[in-house]
Amino acid sequence: MQEDVLRKEQDFHDRWASTIDVDGIRVADYFEACTAPENRFILRQLGDVNGKYLLDLGCGAGENSVYFALLGARCVATDYSPGMVEVALKLAEMNGVQIEGRTINAMAIDFPDDTFDIVYASNLLHHIPNPEMTLKEMHRVLKPGGKACFWDPLKHNPVINVYRRMATEVRTEDEAPLDINLVNYIRSLYSKTNYDTFWIATLWIFLQFYLIEKVNPNQERYWKKIILEQARLEKTYLRLEKLDKGLKKLPLMKRLAWNLAVVATK
Repeated sequence: MQEDVLRKEQDFHDRWASTIDVDGIRVADYFEACTAPENRFILRQLGDVNGKYLLDLGCGAGENSVYFALLGARCVATDYSPGMVEVALKLAEMNGVQIEGRTINAMAIDFPDDTFDIVYASNLLHHIPNPEMTLKEMHRVLKPGGKACFWDPLKHNPVINVYRRMATEVRTEDEAPLDINLVNYIRSLYSKTNYDTFWIATLWIFLQFYLIEKVNPNQERYWKKIILEQARLEKTYLRLEKLDKGLKKLPLMKRLAWNLAVVATK
């Protein structure tokens, strides 16, 4: 069963990789845009990454590996999709940095124990049949004191769940957004865990895309559009982000966010 899921994920992402325009990727936006709060949170927790040995799990088009390489990290870009690894290597070359690329199953990471200073994963765990196994593997390959960081979607928000039911052609059928209680499992593995959630009132932007701008959710990936058009969306996003900060102080509201970001220290 797991192998079937992984094969379908690989096929989907290989097809997606074949359509990616590497020249159009603005790497810094994925970490510095106002609409990238998850990565801004992670960067604050990580601090200086210069000289750090970093494993990028589920590297996708390579924005993460390239960004960290530009900051001086030694990066290994890995994905279960060979097509995505190839795109990541092209993106690195275009940006004048060197990274290593490997095709890897994130539930059985092909590196020895205590290898990396940082393991980073974006939008990966909800594609994994057994995310707990991947979290254990991330812990295993980290050096003592190393940091595991990831961000992924949560399953609890009704607005984003309506979007998921509509956007069937840009998502894989076996995706399983996370339960926020996974944080408790992470705390059981790591000595220190920091987390936050993002996008509650700010999800109005998704409604704006669909209801006002009539953007077909099966023709444009909304989660890419928020990055690509961050300059246009900035005023709206920042106003709503202030509201989100207040909402998250209320009981149980953090679970209603779209995305979860975690930085955990071994």
